[in-house]
Amino acid sequence: MFEAVEELIGEHADLEKKLADPSVHADQANARKLNKRYAELSPIVATYRSWKQTGDDIETAKELAADDPDFAAEVKDLDKQREELTEKLRLLLVPRDPSDDKDVILEIKAGAGGDESALFAGDLLRMYLRYAERVGWKTEIIDSTESELGGYKDVQVAVKTKGGQGATEPGQGVWARLKYEGGVHRVQRVPSTESQGRIHTSAAGVLVTPEAEEVDVEIHANDLRIDVYRSSGPGGQSVNTTDSAVRITHIPTGVVASCQNEKSQLQNKEQAMRILRSRLLAAAQEEAEREAADARRSQVRTVDRSEKIRTYNFPENRISDHRVGFKAYNLDQVLDGDLDSVIQACVDADSAAKLAAA
Repeated sequence: MFEAVEELIGEHADLEKKLADPSVHADQANARKLNKRYAELSPIVATYRSWKQTGDDIETAKELAADDPDFAAEVKDLDKQREELTEKLRLLLVPRDPSDDKDVILEIKAGAGGDESALFAGDLLRMYLRYAERVGWKTEIIDSTESELGGYKDVQVAVKTKGGQGATEPGQGVWARLKYEGGVHRVQRVPSTESQGRIHTSAAGVLVTPEAEEVDVEIHANDLRIDVYRSSGPGGQSVNTTDSAVRITHIPTGVVASCQNEKSQLQNKEQAMRILRSRLLAAAQEEAEREAADARRSQVRTVDRSEKIRTYNFPENRISDHRVGFKAYNLDQVLDGDLDSVIQACVDADSAAKLAAA
């Protein structure tokens, strides 16, 4: 089962030697790459060594138990410990999504349901902001279009770790948790505008993309068309009086990103470029997945992002994730940011599917 671990141990030892060489750190980019791989392998190596040592301890305890029955209980405890280490090692050997350590740009769009859908989009935004606050992430609303009743027709928010990309333990980045949120979220409740108490169903779409670093996507200036226009929306000094809003089109792919929230044209251009870069990265990754079936099996999450991934039922205080069969009756707490159990159900299902396919 763990034949590949010996090879990983050899790679880990080789990386340790390289990182101990001062000349390697002259190339910072290469040093970061080596450090990242070393950090990925370290938990596997440590767990395997514990697993192997426990096996030796079991054999010793069995020999002693032949002469002293008191050691029989120790054998039982060690067997249980080894089972736990075996499962932990199995999970560590699950093929990783290479983007797991990245920060993300999360976009919420109102869908069917008009004003009620926009209000639900606002509820989803609050849920994600509260969840990010609970786990210690930073958030920044990049662009938004508010509805008349206080919801959002569209909102984009950057979610990142406190220390920025690569500042977490392997697999503990924002993308590792929020990548399962992409899809159509459906709500069932009595809208505040409903006079007869009827339950309405509406939906909002969530798109999550790993935020690209500049090295991830190569963008040539002559491939961009940049248009400026006057901002629209609620009043404020300089709104509708200056061409500060920016729309950037990546000509080769047709991908478009825009921003009008900031006061200056330069700030809006910077924010639009962030959105464009992440969208191009997502598109490039999707193309690579189509071209490499083997890579897809090992890297792409197996919990799909089909429509109606989740339902939020207010009358029953119920939340249901249709992909993994998760159901709980603490919707009020989930909407207040208590998302861990919902997300963990998706993580566990994804890991189980990858283990079964390995």
